[in-house]
Amino acid sequence: MGVPSLLSASSQAGTVPLVTAHFSYSVRRAPRARRVRVRVDPVHGVEVVLPPRASERAAAAAVAELSPWIERRLADLASARDRLRGDGTSVPYLDERMTLVAEHGRIRAHRAGDTLLVPDGAQAGAAIERWYRRAAREEIGARLDAATAAAGTRYGTLAIRNQRTRWASCARDGAMSFNWRLLLAPERVLQYVVWHEVCHLEVADHSPRFWALLEERLPAWREPAAWLRDNGSALVL
Repeated sequence: MGVPSLLSASSQAGTVPLVTAHFSYSVRRAPRARRVRVRVDPVHGVEVVLPPRASERAAAAAVAELSPWIERRLADLASARDRLRGDGTSVPYLDERMTLVAEHGRIRAHRAGDTLLVPDGAQAGAAIERWYRRAAREEIGARLDAATAAAGTRYGTLAIRNQRTRWASCARDGAMSFNWRLLLAPERVLQYVVWHEVCHLEVADHSPRFWALLEERLPAWREPAAWLRDNGSALVL
Protein backbone atom coordinates (compact mmCIF):
# COMPACT_ATOMS: atom_id res chain seq x y z
CA MET A 1 0.00 0.00 0.00
CA GLY A 2 1.89 3.03 -1.21
CA VAL A 3 2.33 6.63 -0.27
CA PRO A 4 1.42 8.77 -3.33
CA SER A 5 4.72 8.64 -5.18
CA LEU A 6 6.37 7.94 -8.49
CA LEU A 7 9.42 6.21 -7.05
CA SER A 8 10.00 2.56 -6.29
CA ALA A 9 11.37 1.93 -2.83
CA SER A 10 13.76 -0.64 -4.24
CA SER A 11 15.65 1.81 -6.44
CA GLN A 12 19.23 2.50 -5.45
CA ALA A 13 21.56 5.36 -6.35
CA GLY A 14 23.04 8.52 -4.93
CA THR A 15 21.53 11.97 -5.17
CA VAL A 16 22.95 15.14 -6.65
CA PRO A 17 21.42 18.35 -5.22
CA LEU A 18 20.69 21.08 -7.74
CA VAL A 19 18.98 24.44 -7.44
CA THR A 20 16.52 26.32 -9.63
CA ALA A 21 15.43 29.90 -9.19
CA HIS A 22 12.67 28.87 -6.77
CA PHE A 23 13.52 25.52 -5.22
CA SER A 24 16.24 22.90 -4.92
CA TYR A 25 15.95 19.38 -6.25
CA SER A 26 18.05 16.22 -6.37
CA VAL A 27 18.78 13.83 -9.20
CA ARG A 28 18.91 10.10 -8.59
CA ARG A 29 19.59 7.31 -11.04
CA ALA A 30 17.45 4.21 -10.63
CA PRO A 31 18.63 1.04 -12.39
CA ARG A 32 15.09 -0.08 -13.18
CA ALA A 33 13.68 3.29 -14.23
CA ARG A 34 12.45 3.43 -17.82
CA ARG A 35 11.60 7.12 -18.01
CA VAL A 36 12.29 10.40 -16.28
CA ARG A 37 10.06 10.91 -13.24
CA VAL A 38 9.62 13.83 -10.87
CA ARG A 39 8.31 13.40 -7.35
CA VAL A 40 7.70 15.84 -4.51
CA ASP A 41 8.24 14.25 -1.14
CA PRO A 42 7.51 15.95 2.22
CA VAL A 43 10.69 14.55 3.73
CA HIS A 44 13.13 14.51 0.83
CA GLY A 45 11.85 17.44 -1.23
CA VAL A 46 11.85 17.50 -5.03
CA GLU A 47 13.57 14.54 -6.65
CA VAL A 48 14.09 13.62 -10.29
CA VAL A 49 14.55 9.92 -11.00
CA LEU A 50 16.56 9.15 -14.13
CA PRO A 51 17.04 5.93 -16.10
CA PRO A 52 20.69 4.79 -16.08
CA ARG A 53 21.56 6.24 -19.50
CA ALA A 54 19.60 9.49 -19.35
CA SER A 55 21.55 12.75 -19.17
CA GLU A 56 21.16 15.25 -16.35
CA ARG A 57 19.92 17.70 -18.96
CA ALA A 58 16.82 15.52 -19.09
CA ALA A 59 16.32 16.16 -15.38
CA ALA A 60 16.63 19.92 -15.84
CA ALA A 61 14.18 19.82 -18.74
CA ALA A 62 11.64 17.83 -16.72
CA VAL A 63 11.89 20.24 -13.79
CA ALA A 64 11.52 23.25 -16.09
CA GLU A 65 8.45 21.74 -17.73
CA LEU A 66 6.81 20.76 -14.45
CA SER A 67 7.91 23.81 -12.47
CA PRO A 68 4.39 25.27 -12.01
CA TRP A 69 3.09 21.90 -10.76
CA ILE A 70 6.11 21.46 -8.47
CA GLU A 71 5.64 24.89 -6.91
CA ARG A 72 1.92 24.25 -6.35
CA ARG A 73 2.71 20.87 -4.82
CA LEU A 74 5.33 22.36 -2.48
CA ALA A 75 2.86 25.05 -1.40
CA ASP A 76 0.14 22.45 -0.80
CA LEU A 77 2.50 20.34 1.30
CA ALA A 78 3.56 23.34 3.38
CA SER A 79 -0.08 24.29 3.97
CA ALA A 80 -1.03 20.74 4.95
CA ARG A 81 1.96 20.43 7.30
CA ASP A 82 1.07 23.70 8.99
CA ARG A 83 -2.53 22.56 9.42
CA LEU A 84 -1.55 19.22 10.95
CA ARG A 85 1.34 20.52 13.07
CA GLY A 86 -0.52 23.38 14.68
CA ASP A 87 1.66 25.99 16.37
CA GLY A 88 4.67 23.71 16.82
CA THR A 89 4.21 23.23 20.56
CA SER A 90 2.46 19.87 20.19
CA VAL A 91 2.45 16.80 17.96
CA PRO A 92 -0.43 14.62 16.74
CA TYR A 93 -0.90 11.09 18.04
CA LEU A 94 -3.86 9.30 16.46
CA ASP A 95 -6.90 11.28 17.69
CA GLU A 96 -4.93 13.15 20.35
CA ARG A 97 -2.29 15.87 20.55
CA MET A 98 0.66 15.77 22.92
CA THR A 99 2.27 18.94 24.24
CA LEU A 100 6.04 18.99 23.73
CA VAL A 101 8.09 19.83 26.82
CA ALA A 102 11.87 20.01 26.46
CA GLU A 103 14.00 18.97 29.43
CA HIS A 104 17.70 19.67 29.77
CA GLY A 105 19.75 16.49 30.10
CA ARG A 106 17.03 14.17 28.80
CA ILE A 107 18.16 11.74 26.09
CA ARG A 108 14.93 9.78 25.45
CA ALA A 109 11.43 10.98 24.77
CA HIS A 110 8.85 9.90 27.33
CA ARG A 111 5.09 10.34 27.43
CA ALA A 112 3.44 11.56 30.63
CA GLY A 113 -0.32 11.83 30.06
CA ASP A 114 -0.92 14.34 27.28
CA THR A 115 2.68 15.60 27.45
CA LEU A 116 5.71 14.30 25.55
CA LEU A 117 8.93 15.03 27.43
CA VAL A 118 11.79 15.42 24.95
CA PRO A 119 15.49 16.36 24.95
CA ASP A 120 16.23 20.00 24.41
CA GLY A 121 18.24 21.17 21.43
CA ALA A 122 19.12 19.38 18.19
CA GLN A 123 18.55 15.85 19.50
CA ALA A 124 14.84 16.32 20.07
CA GLY A 125 13.76 15.31 16.56
CA ALA A 126 15.58 11.97 16.55
CA ALA A 127 14.37 11.18 20.07
CA ILE A 128 10.77 11.92 19.11
CA GLU A 129 10.96 9.64 16.06
CA ARG A 130 12.42 6.82 18.15
CA TRP A 131 9.55 7.23 20.61
CA TYR A 132 6.99 7.08 17.82
CA ARG A 133 8.60 3.93 16.45
CA ARG A 134 8.30 2.24 19.84
CA ALA A 135 4.71 3.41 20.23
CA ALA A 136 3.86 2.26 16.70
CA ARG A 137 4.92 -1.30 17.46
CA GLU A 138 2.52 -1.40 20.41
CA GLU A 139 -0.40 0.40 18.72
CA ILE A 140 -0.14 -1.44 15.41
CA GLY A 141 0.64 -4.80 16.99
CA ALA A 142 -2.51 -4.67 19.12
CA ARG A 143 -4.70 -3.74 16.17
CA LEU A 144 -3.08 -6.31 13.92
CA ASP A 145 -3.59 -9.06 16.49
CA ALA A 146 -7.27 -8.10 16.90
CA ALA A 147 -7.92 -7.86 13.15
CA THR A 148 -6.31 -11.20 12.29
CA ALA A 149 -8.16 -12.89 15.16
CA ALA A 150 -11.46 -11.48 13.84
CA ALA A 151 -10.59 -12.55 10.27
CA GLY A 152 -9.40 -16.00 11.32
CA THR A 153 -5.99 -15.49 9.73
CA ARG A 154 -2.41 -15.27 10.97
CA TYR A 155 0.51 -13.04 10.08
CA GLY A 156 4.22 -13.68 10.42
CA THR A 157 6.47 -10.91 11.68
CA LEU A 158 5.82 -7.21 12.29
CA ALA A 159 8.34 -4.54 11.31
CA ILE A 160 8.04 -0.81 11.94
CA ARG A 161 9.77 1.30 9.30
CA ASN A 162 9.92 4.74 7.74
CA GLN A 163 9.30 3.72 4.15
CA ARG A 164 9.60 6.45 1.56
CA THR A 165 6.85 5.14 -0.68
CA ARG A 166 4.66 2.82 1.39
CA TRP A 167 2.38 3.04 4.37
CA ALA A 168 2.38 -0.70 4.85
CA SER A 169 3.01 -3.98 3.10
CA CYS A 170 2.19 -7.65 3.47
CA ALA A 171 4.63 -10.23 2.09
CA ARG A 172 3.58 -13.61 0.79
CA ASP A 173 4.92 -15.27 3.92
CA GLY A 174 2.73 -13.03 6.09
CA ALA A 175 5.49 -10.65 7.15
CA MET A 176 3.94 -7.25 7.90
CA SER A 177 5.60 -3.86 7.64
CA PHE A 178 4.03 -0.57 8.74
CA ASN A 179 5.17 3.03 8.59
CA TRP A 180 5.43 4.64 12.04
CA ARG A 181 4.13 7.91 10.59
CA LEU A 182 0.65 6.38 10.59
CA LEU A 183 0.51 7.41 14.26
CA LEU A 184 0.39 11.02 13.06
CA ALA A 185 -2.96 10.29 11.36
CA PRO A 186 -6.41 9.86 12.92
CA GLU A 187 -7.05 6.47 14.52
CA ARG A 188 -9.57 5.48 11.83
CA VAL A 189 -6.84 5.84 9.21
CA LEU A 190 -4.52 3.47 11.07
CA GLN A 191 -7.38 1.00 11.47
CA TYR A 192 -8.06 1.15 7.75
CA VAL A 193 -4.42 0.47 6.86
CA VAL A 194 -4.30 -2.46 9.28
CA TRP A 195 -7.40 -4.02 7.74
CA HIS A 196 -6.10 -3.34 4.24
CA GLU A 197 -3.02 -5.44 4.97
CA VAL A 198 -4.93 -8.12 6.85
CA CYS A 199 -7.12 -8.60 3.77
CA HIS A 200 -3.92 -9.10 1.76
CA LEU A 201 -3.27 -12.21 3.83
CA GLU A 202 -6.17 -13.75 1.91
CA VAL A 203 -6.01 -11.87 -1.39
CA ALA A 204 -2.55 -10.71 -2.44
CA ASP A 205 -3.58 -8.33 -5.21
CA HIS A 206 -6.01 -5.43 -5.58
CA SER A 207 -8.53 -7.36 -7.60
CA PRO A 208 -12.31 -6.89 -7.21
CA ARG A 209 -12.21 -9.83 -4.81
CA PHE A 210 -9.82 -7.92 -2.54
CA TRP A 211 -11.99 -4.79 -2.44
CA ALA A 212 -15.08 -6.88 -1.79
CA LEU A 213 -13.31 -8.54 1.14
CA LEU A 214 -12.23 -5.16 2.53
CA GLU A 215 -15.79 -3.89 2.15
CA GLU A 216 -17.04 -6.88 4.12
CA ARG A 217 -14.46 -6.49 6.89
CA LEU A 218 -14.45 -2.69 7.11
CA PRO A 219 -17.48 -1.13 5.37
CA ALA A 220 -16.38 2.42 6.26
CA TRP A 221 -12.93 2.11 4.59
CA ARG A 222 -13.47 4.71 1.86
CA GLU A 223 -13.39 7.83 4.03
CA PRO A 224 -10.09 7.05 5.83
CA ALA A 225 -8.58 5.90 2.54
CA ALA A 226 -9.50 9.26 1.00
CA TRP A 227 -8.10 11.10 4.03
CA LEU A 228 -4.79 9.30 3.71
CA ARG A 229 -4.64 9.98 -0.02
CA ASP A 230 -5.28 13.68 0.50
CA ASN A 231 -3.22 14.27 3.66
CA GLY A 232 -0.68 11.46 3.86
CA SER A 233 2.16 13.42 2.30
CA ALA A 234 1.94 15.93 5.16
CA LEU A 235 2.39 13.34 7.91
CA VAL A 236 5.87 14.39 8.94
CA LEU A 237 7.29 15.87 12.12
